[in-house]
Amino acid sequence: MGKLTVRALRFVLAVVLTGTVCVQALMAWSLISGNDPEDGSLPLTPLRVITILGIGTAQVVLVCVWRLVTMVRRGTVFSHAAFRYVDVIMGAIVAAALAWFAVTALNAPGQRDDPGVTLIMGGIGLAVLGVALIVLVLRTLLAQAVARDVEASRMQAELDVVI
Repeated sequence: MGKLTVRALRFVLAVVLTGTVCVQALMAWSLISGNDPEDGSLPLTPLRVITILGIGTAQVVLVCVWRLVTMVRRGTVFSHAAFRYVDVIMGAIVAAALAWFAVTALNAPGQRDDPGVTLIMGGIGLAVLGVALIVLVLRTLLAQAVARDVEASRMQAELDVVI
C-alpha cells in the first residue's frame, strides 16, 4: 500500500471517527441533560440509546481498521496479531446487527398497518450479518496467507542452512 493511500484512508477514518463521536456526544447530552425536545417519550429514548451503542460498534470497526492499516504499512499484517483485530471487527458487526434487530423490534408495533417496513428492516439486519460472514471469509483467507508465509519462512531457513 502506498503512502498516499494510507494517508487518505487514515484521513477518512479520522473524519468519520470524529463525526461519530460528536453525534454520540450530542445524543448522550440530550438524554442526560433533559433538553430532549421529545421529552423522553417512548420509543425515542430506547432508540437513542441503541443508536449510541450502534455508533459505538462502528467506532470499534474504525479503530480496528486503523490498526490493520498500520500493520499493512509495516508489513506485519500477515501475522497472528492481525486475527485479533479481524475478530473484533466481526464481533462489532454482529453487535451492530443485533442493535439493528432491537431497533426493528421497537419499531414493529408502530408498523402494524404496513408490516413491509418491518420486513425490510429485518432484511437489512440480515444483510449486516452477511457482512460479518464476508469478514469471516476474509479472515480465512488471512489465515491461509499467514500459514503460507510461515511455510515460506521455514523453507527459506532450510534453504539457508543448505547453502
